[in-house]
Parts: sequence; structure tokens; C-alpha cells
Amino acid sequence: MLGRTTLKRHAILVDRMAAQAGIDLQEAAMRGRITIAEIEDAVLRCTGCAQPCACESMLDRMDLPAGQVPDFCRNSEVFSELRK
Repeated sequence: MLGRTTLKRHAILVDRMAAQAGIDLQEAAMRGRITIAEIEDAVLRCTGCAQPCACESMLDRMDLPAGQVPDFCRNSEVFSELRK
């Protein structure tokens, strides 16, 4: 079972990666473009990533151009759909 700390860490990563992609998840949810359950699923997918430290470091350094997420991101398809 995943602990609260792990879930919180990955929820923050999902939110930060969405912002990197140019997406405000809260706004998208309020507009009905994504459900809370889909955001929860995105967080759970993120917990399966073997390199969360790499994501944190990359986001801290802002290594990607605005609007892009790394190819290895487990939620890249979700973010791509929300950008449409």
C-alpha cells in the first residue's frame, strides 16, 4: 500500500508536470475536461515511475521548453490530450 508521503509527492509531481505542459489541472477539472478520478489515476501512474528524483530535478532546473514534458513521463498522453 502506498503511503501518504508517496502519494503527496507524486500528486505534486503531476501538478508540476501539468504546469510544465501549460495545463492548470484545477481549471481543467472545473471545466469538465478531466475528472478527479482521472487525476487520481495520473497520480497513481506517476507512483509507478522509477525515477521521480529525475523529474523533480528536471522541473527544478526547468530543463524543458515550456509546453513540453519528457517522453518517459507516464502521463504524457493525458497532458497531450488536455493541451488539445
